[in-house]
Amino acid sequence: MDILHLIDRLEEILNESRPIPLTHTVLVDEDKVLDLIDQMRVSIPEEVKKAQQLMAQRDRLIAQAQEEANRTVNLARDRSNELVERDQVVQAAYTQAEQIKLQAIADGDAIRREADEYVLETLRNLEMEMERAITQVRNGIRTLQEEAPRE
Repeated sequence: MDILHLIDRLEEILNESRPIPLTHTVLVDEDKVLDLIDQMRVSIPEEVKKAQQLMAQRDRLIAQAQEEANRTVNLARDRSNELVERDQVVQAAYTQAEQIKLQAIADGDAIRREADEYVLETLRNLEMEMERAITQVRNGIRTLQEEAPRE
């Protein structure tokens, strides 16, 4: 039986009891009150058990909620660390790519300079060879011209 219902019944018994004139005292049916008190004694431990069960259930729910919150926080922390690491990896990749690009530009410039120097040296050598050839041609022409009037 519900303890609040029993308290309501006790109140009814007191309200139905006959008052003693000029006092705040009432005459109550002793058997009814004692019977009600016995019912309360039986009911109170049951109510206390229900309250303890509710408190235990509440504690379990709070523990589960706390565990779920901790798990969620840990998952979020792990995900955050993954994103930070991935961001660091991406940043490192960009840095390495930029270094490779700068090295490629420097290597390209060096190769271009070496190629220009090679071409310039080759053209100078060609110029000297051509000047020698022209000199030989001119000498040959001069020699022929000098020999032609003698004949």
